[in-house]
Amino acid sequence: MTQRTTVLLRMGRWIGFALLVAMVLLIGTWCALAVWFRYPGGDLVRGALAAAITVLALATVAGFVTSRRWLAFTVYALAVALVFAWWSTIRPSNDRSWQPDVARNVTGTIDNDRLVLDNVRNFSWRSDQDFDQRWEQRSYNLSQLHGVDLILSYWSGEAIAHLIVGFGFNDGRHLDFSIETRKERGEEYSTIAGFFKQYELIIIAADERDIVRVRSNVRGEDVRIYHLRMPPEYARQLLRKYVDDVNVLSREPRWYNTATGNCTTLVFGMVHALRPGLPLDYRILLSGYLPNYAYDLGATDTSIPFEQLRALSRVHDKAMEADGDPDYSRLIRLGIPTPH
Repeated sequence: MTQRTTVLLRMGRWIGFALLVAMVLLIGTWCALAVWFRYPGGDLVRGALAAAITVLALATVAGFVTSRRWLAFTVYALAVALVFAWWSTIRPSNDRSWQPDVARNVTGTIDNDRLVLDNVRNFSWRSDQDFDQRWEQRSYNLSQLHGVDLILSYWSGEAIAHLIVGFGFNDGRHLDFSIETRKERGEEYSTIAGFFKQYELIIIAADERDIVRVRSNVRGEDVRIYHLRMPPEYARQLLRKYVDDVNVLSREPRWYNTATGNCTTLVFGMVHALRPGLPLDYRILLSGYLPNYAYDLGATDTSIPFEQLRALSRVHDKAMEADGDPDYSRLIRLGIPTPH
């Protein structure tokens, strides 16, 4: 065996060892966080169990350099298997004490071109805690669907935004869909907890004077609207896909996931099902940059530079002026370019 071969073998062993250590620590960290966020006990119990898993992972790594490495790894593997078995028993539900704004699942029926939706949200918001609740049945003529909008609400920098998809009809009405965490009463949102079956997922169908106004006018978020270049047939297919998904979700609850089951990735999945071949891009995960992605694909107006389009897409000032106006949706769209 040559010296070069010996060096390569030694390097391979060290790389394999480093990968094994990384795997043990990563899985251990995931198990500790899963227990911390989801184990049914007080902070003391959950903290003690999470700490024990972390210590076990570190002890396993230390054991790799001793003669009892296989014993250490076996104990660790059994502990991980136990956590995974417990994890598999945690199931989503549609039957909890929900916060009022996510209390009802929307469902829909389509008969030829007539869409009827039950539990369309139309709240009147004065603050996040002060509002009038209205859940309505509404009907729409799919043949009158004329456009689809990408609506994003920014609250902390440019990288992350909440995505809403809006459907406009010839009678001036707008129906918006928002994929959200379904929080229980008293529950707060945590990005990290969203990786660990903390929240169920819900799709809200709402009037724009509810779902856009609460973000722009009440919370002061930076809401931007982009008209999409989408043929009417694709728009109808996308709306039908939303209806199919809300009906399934009303029967079969599912978990929200910060990375894989959120407002952007799920919408991309719907669009991709209708138009296979759309390229994957980091901007699908960094949802605030989704309009840049749509612009590069030619899905928005491209007759002006993107920076100018982005400036025209902002609706906050117009939304504040149109606050209580029944023509809210039209007024906030004034000046937004329509792709041709």
